[in-house]
Amino acid sequence: MKRLLLIAAAAVTTALPLISNAAPEDDLKAFRGYFLERFPNVPLEEFANGVYAIDPASREQWEAIEEFPPYEIAIEEGEELFNTPFKNGKTFASCFRNGGIGIKSDYPYFDTKSGKVKTLDLEINECLEKNGEKPLEYEKGKLASIAAYMAFTTRGQIIDIKIPHDQRALDAYEKGKQFYYARRGQLNMSCAHCHVDNSGNKIRADILSPALGHLSHFPVYRSKWGGLGTVDRRFIGCNKQVRAKAFKPQSDEYRNLEYFLTYMSNGIPWNGPGARK
Repeated sequence: MKRLLLIAAAAVTTALPLISNAAPEDDLKAFRGYFLERFPNVPLEEFANGVYAIDPASREQWEAIEEFPPYEIAIEEGEELFNTPFKNGKTFASCFRNGGIGIKSDYPYFDTKSGKVKTLDLEINECLEKNGEKPLEYEKGKLASIAAYMAFTTRGQIIDIKIPHDQRALDAYEKGKQFYYARRGQLNMSCAHCHVDNSGNKIRADILSPALGHLSHFPVYRSKWGGLGTVDRRFIGCNKQVRAKAFKPQSDEYRNLEYFLTYMSNGIPWNGPGARK
C-alpha cells in the first residue's frame, strides 16, 4: 500500500482546484467545476454516492447491498438510544431544534458564541453532559448509531453549509482547507492527492472516490470495519495510512476539516448513513 500511495502522489497531473486565498464561494465553484469536468457524465447530485457514482461495476454491487443495508440495525439502535430518557427524564430531543428530527443539515456550523466549529457528533456529547450523563466514544459505537438515526431523518435535504460574516468563521474554513491540501506524514501526501487528483484511479483493487460529496453519507458502515464509523474515524484512519500522527477525535483540526469539506459539497443531498467498502 505504501508503494501504491507514493505512486498516486507522484502521478499528479492536474492543478489543484483550490490553491489561493479565494473566497469560499469561489472555492466551491472551482471545486465543483473540477469534478463535473473530470466526470462529465455524472450529475451533481449523484456525487452523494461516492465511487458508486463513477464506476458502474461497483455501483451494481452496492445496490445489491443496499437491498438489505448493513447499517439498518444501527439506525434502530440509534432511534432507541435517542428516545431513551436520561436520569433526569429528558431525552436527546430536548437539546436540538425540531426535537432532533431532520436537523443534520444544520451541521457543521460556526458557533459565534464559542468561536469554534460545532459538529453534530460534538453536540450529541454536549447534550449528554448537559443532562448529567457520561459522553460517548466519538469514533464508533453508540454515538455513531445515534448520529446514524439523526442522519437518516435528514435524507434528501440539500447540503447548504453557511459561513457567516465573521473573520473567525472564515479562519476556521481556511484552516480546514489548508489541512485538506497540506502534505503530511512519512508518505508526504495530502487528502487531495487521493480524492482530487487521483479520484477515479485505482489503488490495488479499490477506486479512489471523488472528494465532492464525501461527507454526505456519514456516519458510514464500512465493510473494512465490519461496522459503523463517524467522520472522525475516517479522518484518523486516513492520517494513519500516510504515516501521519492523527489528531484526537473532535479536535479543532478535524472539525475545521469537516467544515471545509462539507461546504465543498453544498448542493448535494444528504444520504447518510451509507455503506462503503
